[in-house]
Amino acid sequence: MSSASELITSRAAPLLTIRLNRPERRNAMTPTMLADLASAIDAASADPNPPLALLLLGEGRVFCAGFDLDLFADDPDGETMRALLSGLSETIRAMRAAPFPTVIGVQGAAIAGGCALLGGADFVVSDTAARFGYPVLKLGVSPAVTAPYLTESVGTGSCRRHLLEPELFDAHHALTLGLVGGLVSDPGSVEPGARAVAERLAALPPDAVSTTRRWLDRITGSASLREPALAASLSLTGGSEERSRIGSLKKR
Repeated sequence: MSSASELITSRAAPLLTIRLNRPERRNAMTPTMLADLASAIDAASADPNPPLALLLLGEGRVFCAGFDLDLFADDPDGETMRALLSGLSETIRAMRAAPFPTVIGVQGAAIAGGCALLGGADFVVSDTAARFGYPVLKLGVSPAVTAPYLTESVGTGSCRRHLLEPELFDAHHALTLGLVGGLVSDPGSVEPGARAVAERLAALPPDAVSTTRRWLDRITGSASLREPALAASLSLTGGSEERSRIGSLKKR
């Protein structure tokens, strides 16, 4: 097992388990967290003996509350936002490009960037009280970076609705949409439930799993849309709308 300040990783055949490790901040993302997460997944993918599944979890009561807004206080030019959006895109790319499937366990909430992270997963397990959503438009930030993967999960109409009408929704709605694949009764059941799914996927023939995942990405076209989707989100960073909205939020 290895522990960085913002991630905890452990490898026990056949699974690689990575935990977001900022529970005091509801696992809010930083550029370092995302860079380390993408690097850890890429390293596992390049291993001569790669894991057969990745289990991604969050420490504490909340899986991930999105980007850490406190990081923007002294960043008027948008460099931090650019780093976070780029890191999120790279992390989803790493999950999708890996030869092994990813299972995410969500307890409490997966909001904004935390919800976008689900786009890299093959299966998501959530507790029934968890909340989801993409409220970033309220901050003058475009969630375009999320759109190719959300469209795959929930369809174009639902994607448009939830990116343009950025209200939070519950786990039962997430299940109906297809964003979540399975529900458990309470937060304490999320990890064992997600681990059981990861172990089932890891027991399948790995070459068949990898080939199927690559083909699914090809026919949906999400991989080819990753860079233009990121560019659309980056085009607004540091702009007056984003600065004023984030500045107003920080004053509350």
